Amino acid sequence: MEQEYLRYDQMVDTALRGVVRDSLRQAAEHGLHGDHHFYVSFDTTHEGVEIPGALRAQYPEEMTIVLQHRFWDLDVDETGFGVTLTFGGNPARLIVPFSAITSFNDPSVNFGLQFSALQEHLEGEEGGEDGAAGETAEVEAGPADPETEPAAAAES
Repeated sequence: MEQEYLRYDQMVDTALRGVVRDSLRQAAEHGLHGDHHFYVSFDTTHEGVEIPGALRAQYPEEMTIVLQHRFWDLDVDETGFGVTLTFGGNPARLIVPFSAITSFNDPSVNFGLQFSALQEHLEGEEGGEDGAAGETAEVEAGPADPETEPAAAAES
């Protein structure tokens, strides 16, 4: 089977995850102004996700966090972000690779992105026995769904 060199689906996925990275980086550097706030959903089983055991037990597959008023130590690098939130009055540090993110929304401007969590890094992805590349992420960009509620939110 011929190997596909122009993986447009992966290029688009990488670019849109870059939008998430840049948005979080701006929030880390300048804060969130006006009504901006982010809902970030992620696969809690994804490699590299670090969350306290109690949260992992409560959200064994997917978790949504809200970054709005009360978040601390938002650190963003090329591979993911870390943030401290409070849950039940207790601070918790979360580390989330960008490849674990399943959705990103800023309802204040009706913006949202949907992803399939990537279990492997896009670069160097190896195929199975037939040499085909692994499954690719499906990405949908468009207005956020205002009816969607976060599964978990930091205390406001």
